[in-house]
Amino acid sequence: MPAMTDLVSDDMSCAAEIGFSAPERYNASEILFRNLDAGRANKVAIYAMSGNVTYGELCIEAARFGNGLKSLGLKPGDRVVMFLNDTPRYPAAYFGAVRAGFVPILCNTLSNVELVRFYIEDSGASVAVVEGEYAHLFEAAVVSGTSLRSLVLVNGASTVHAAVEVNDAAKWLAGFSPDLTPADTHRDDMAFWMYSSGSTGKPKGIVHLQHDMAYTMESYGRRVLGIREDDICFSVPKIFFAYGFGNSITFPFSLGASAVLHAGRPDAAAVLDCVERFKPTLFFGLPTLYNALLGHPRAASADFGSVRLCLSAAEVLSQELFDGWKERFGLEIMEGLGSTEVLHIYLSNTVDQKKVGTAGKRVPGYDIRLTYPDGQPVPRGESGIMWVRGGSNAPTYWNRPDKTEQTMRDGWIWTGDLLVEDEAGFYTFSGRVDDLIKVSGQWVYPLEIELTLFEHEAVRECAVLGLEMPDRRMTLKAFVVLEDGHTACAEMTAALQGYVKSKLLPYKYPRIIDYVDVLPKTGTGKIDRQELKGRGI
Repeated sequence: MPAMTDLVSDDMSCAAEIGFSAPERYNASEILFRNLDAGRANKVAIYAMSGNVTYGELCIEAARFGNGLKSLGLKPGDRVVMFLNDTPRYPAAYFGAVRAGFVPILCNTLSNVELVRFYIEDSGASVAVVEGEYAHLFEAAVVSGTSLRSLVLVNGASTVHAAVEVNDAAKWLAGFSPDLTPADTHRDDMAFWMYSSGSTGKPKGIVHLQHDMAYTMESYGRRVLGIREDDICFSVPKIFFAYGFGNSITFPFSLGASAVLHAGRPDAAAVLDCVERFKPTLFFGLPTLYNALLGHPRAASADFGSVRLCLSAAEVLSQELFDGWKERFGLEIMEGLGSTEVLHIYLSNTVDQKKVGTAGKRVPGYDIRLTYPDGQPVPRGESGIMWVRGGSNAPTYWNRPDKTEQTMRDGWIWTGDLLVEDEAGFYTFSGRVDDLIKVSGQWVYPLEIELTLFEHEAVRECAVLGLEMPDRRMTLKAFVVLEDGHTACAEMTAALQGYVKSKLLPYKYPRIIDYVDVLPKTGTGKIDRQELKGRGI
């Protein structure tokens, strides 16, 4: 498998800051398998409603997966689509593929048939490991004419009319050896991919290397989380999401800690069930989830006594939500900011250094710079486009040289995020370069209005979007979920608009307010803004 060293930054200062180094010949599956050498074979690696799994059991299944994939004729570097729920079979299949020298592709399980076909065609994958309940997405009409030739169905076989070989993992795995020597991979070989959401075009295959997982462990896992062997990690965001991947896979397995995996939808009741049954010590969510948990009828009696840290990312955390969570559970929520291109979080608040509403400070192991569009640095206190450099940066987008050239520049990732750095080194998210819209001749960031609305006592959840009117002018529309006891009416609309005008410049108020019972969510639990945009004016 060719190494991608020509695409990896030569700047070693970030790695030196955290004392990171990986041997030249390195396989990322060692993150899991070295737990056997550490004597943890009988320790629980995964807690799940379907049954707990020890490190010894997980390594055996991973080895069998790797040997099974080898039997399907794969060559080193070949891609394997993974379309799986968060069950113990996911890390087993993932680590087995990596250990055998193949490249797993972690796909969003909410993808439709068009996206499934795109993943296969774009990656050239010949094998897919698929949850039984999603088998219909891989039927002959979808995969015909692609490179796919084998399906491995896990957690329940399904009748699938596929034009490819179909194996039921429950029977298939038993025929393979429980031992597997790691492939002789270079630390800069491809290890796995994740696809972007594709909200602005075709999804992009984000390529990560063998050493990237270990790097995020040394930077965020060790220096921000302070993760320990006795920790139990529960990430509500799913494994296919880069944030969830680190929380559920990289961090617990790197130190022999444990992970809680929940296979179903992340509704509040199911999350509370997992917390109360498995007693996690690290709880990973995002603001929408924390808000849903606080609003659930069981919030008053829910027990988070086992949790020592609550983490949040992906969306901005408001002061009101922070205060409400702390008042109810006695826990502060620690906010950070990351991206799939960098694999995990590179800005974060910490236990000792925090400022609510900010993404926090630079995580050790990463460099941050803010610039004007022309690349010149902005002074502190001004909004600028954020660039990130670190040892876990993806070196390329697969088959997308145009996007690679735009985003991966001289070892830096151009994020397109707009942030402001204050004098203390805390960064505050202020929008996206492509979110800036002109309303009544003035430039506006919808996020600013959204955060202001959320501070109003009547607002439980909200999303603000810029929408085009029939005459091509832009307007601001707010979708609002009201707190119990408040009624959607003209008086409420006037009150909310007046509140925004009193807090911000008057032209920034939402011209339209649409009251809804619930905001649509993506598979990662974030507000689905694309669906809201589809609702129009």
